Amino acid sequence: MKSVLAVVPTYRPNAVKLNELLGTLRASGVQVIVVDDASPCTFDRTLRQVNDAGTPVAQHTWNQGIARSLNIGLNYAVQHGVKWLLTVDQDSAVSLQAVAEQVRLLECHPQVGVAGVEIVKTKDAELRYPTRKHGNLVCTEEVFQSGSLWRVSALQKIRGFDESLRIDAVDAAACLNLRQEGFLVAVAPATSIQHQYGSGRSMRILGKLTLATGHSPKRRESMIRNRLILFPSEFRQSPRHALRTIRRVGVNGVLGALVEENRLANLQGTLRGLASVRRTRPARAVTYHSVLDNDENGS
Repeated sequence: MKSVLAVVPTYRPNAVKLNELLGTLRASGVQVIVVDDASPCTFDRTLRQVNDAGTPVAQHTWNQGIARSLNIGLNYAVQHGVKWLLTVDQDSAVSLQAVAEQVRLLECHPQVGVAGVEIVKTKDAELRYPTRKHGNLVCTEEVFQSGSLWRVSALQKIRGFDESLRIDAVDAAACLNLRQEGFLVAVAPATSIQHQYGSGRSMRILGKLTLATGHSPKRRESMIRNRLILFPSEFRQSPRHALRTIRRVGVNGVLGALVEENRLANLQGTLRGLASVRRTRPARAVTYHSVLDNDENGS
């Protein structure tokens, strides 16, 4: 799969899991680049070993969030003439059969901007997207970035991933922008990825499977703020999806305040997210970073 480049953003990576993921990708012929978001120097050895094994590594000197790392991968794909960008979190386990199905989907349907997997498997649950049929395609409004295959030319058209969002809802914003440009967000049937979603656990509320994410108060603040920033644009495009998303984020906030650890701090994080929306405006990233920009050092 020489037409696929996988970008793996890292922060404090687990050496064993990272090497397993990279080994799987390399064995399939997928090109890989690792982009580290300013991990402490204690992780330099792990990243150096990755680089010595033949995988390019770009290291940031300060933490700016996953969107910047994904744009490094996008820029690398553009520079090397690669058609498809596979975005994979460091703690995910990919299926090469799934990637092959995603490639076939994108090759056969030029109107598809990104192909996600059908099932995201966590440690105790299987998460599925709400879908609809579009001809012979299975489509949805947004996909989680880990395990998704993006059309590089489509990402160029939307100017990459929005770095102002830093980490949360970066994938949602990219899907929103792709849909606004007329692209479809599709799901490759019978595909899956194993992913660790925070430190969460699943539970049933009123008969519906719900994920208590276990995210920190700071992450909750970011999640609420970014989702509310996107809400007006999402509502204009798909009121049902926008309201469904806000409901999910609201349930997550309630669970954090009622049943998870650090309940008071979680509630305070959620409230800060609500308050920060009024003074926050998203700013699109308008350039791609070079792998050798001044803020990075190749390991």
